[in-house]
Amino acid sequence: METSSRPERRSPDDDAAATEHPEITFIGCARCGTLIAGLDGRYACSGCGWVNEWTEGHRPLPAARRRRS
Repeated sequence: METSSRPERRSPDDDAAATEHPEITFIGCARCGTLIAGLDGRYACSGCGWVNEWTEGHRPLPAARRRRS
């Protein structure tokens, strides 16, 4: 099975239908080629330990929320 380094989106590419829930995406690992899943374009390979840069995600990370005391 040949893998691609381009992300494969499993949901429609319609920005109007975007929700606040993370989208599961799949990509071939840049180091070993294993097919891996990630959330919103952020990946970590359990086979070889490769991790992509967090800024490569499809949308900004959510802001931290303040805890109630």
